[in-house]
Amino acid sequence: QVQLVESGGGLVQPGGSLRLSCAASGNSRTIDTMAWFRQAPGKQRELVAGITSGDKTNYVDSVKGRFTISRDNAKNTVYLQMNSLKPEDTAVYYCNAVTDSGTMLRRDYWGQGTQVTVAA
Repeated sequence: QVQLVESGGGLVQPGGSLRLSCAASGNSRTIDTMAWFRQAPGKQRELVAGITSGDKTNYVDSVKGRFTISRDNAKNTVYLQMNSLKPEDTAVYYCNAVTDSGTMLRRDYWGQGTQVTVAA
């Protein structure tokens, strides 16, 4: 089992920055990929950014050049640095961790979510 706890959300003005953190505990050494998803009201949850155990990253087009995902394996923590925030970035952001990816034993774990609101 893996437990994920997010922090760092809040209210920020357009153009501002926030850094989200997600700390993993439990059987965190089995984690392969970690990612951030978000869900805005009335919309489906979407992948924002992901990072593999080898630090390969991927981003949704709408955040490229503005958001950066990173992980500190020693602290079992993944971060999402969000710069140049826009009102359309407003959403609940969820941390995701995957174990045994690519196998039938794959499991996805989710954090509780943290609200990010971008407004003047």
